[in-house]
Parts: sequence; structure tokens; C-alpha cells
Amino acid sequence: MRKIEIGKIVNTHGLKGTLKVQPWVDYPEIFEELDNVYISDKEYNIKSVGYHKSSILLDLKEITDLTQAEKYKDLILYANREDLGDLPNNSYYIADLIGCKIIVDNNEIGVVSDVITSTGTDLYEIRRKGDKPIYLPAAKEFVKSVDITNKVICAVLPEGLLEI
Repeated sequence: MRKIEIGKIVNTHGLKGTLKVQPWVDYPEIFEELDNVYISDKEYNIKSVGYHKSSILLDLKEITDLTQAEKYKDLILYANREDLGDLPNNSYYIADLIGCKIIVDNNEIGVVSDVITSTGTDLYEIRRKGDKPIYLPAAKEFVKSVDITNKVICAVLPEGLLEI
């Protein structure tokens, strides 16, 4: 059973043990579709989900007061991958992209070591042997194909990227 990071507990909310979560998913409403989450490999049952600005307010059956909830600050939330459903075409879990080889003109130039998400285009951080990382925009004009099964991404680099 593979688990995917879905957020970080950033604070508590109120006195009844509600956790304030920074979601790490494009579709925060997925929390409403889940029956449980994992924190440090322990399963917790979701009682209710709410929203406050850009945060998720998460009530878990096993956490019933503020004192308990405070122990969970700064911990990561996980969900079973199969509970998250299918992604739309040309969308990928970050965990699946990490470790993919980047191939340009039939040559491996490095491996995806991180994905930086922002309000614009995501960036693939590419770790290269003996050189500093480079950042490839995850746009159609640069990413030509993604093969998660074989961990290979075929790409075209933006002009001058290797010289930066």
C-alpha cells in the first residue's frame, strides 16, 4: 500500500482538537472524499472536514482536544494512493516524478529530484552529476513525454538553460 503526502499540519484550530492543515494537493476537496489519513504510519479516521482561507480544518476521531492536537503540529499527512482516485490526463503525482530520468536528444541529463509548485507552471528540479541543479518548466513546449512506468521524461531544454 503506497502512501502519498497530502498536506502538513501547521496549527490547531479551536479547543476540540481540530487540526489546521496546509493542503499539498491541487484539489483540496479530496479530503472530503477520504475516510482516513495517516500520520507517522498510524491511521486516523476523518470525522469532518472544513475550510478556513487556504487551509483545511480536519477533525479526526482519535484527536479530541487541544492538548492532543498540539502534539501533531508540523507533521505530514498521508493518504493511500488508491484512495485518491485517478488523475486527469497529463497530471502526475510528485512522488511518481521524483527519480525520473530526463532525456534530451537521446542523452540522459539528470534525474528529477524535486517538483516546485507555484501559481504558474511547475518546475522540475533536475539533479545532474557533478553539476548544479537546473529547473525545467513543466510545460508542453519543454516536456514532450512522461513515462511513469519506466521513470523517463523526454524533454527539450529552453535556450540557454544549461548555461545558467
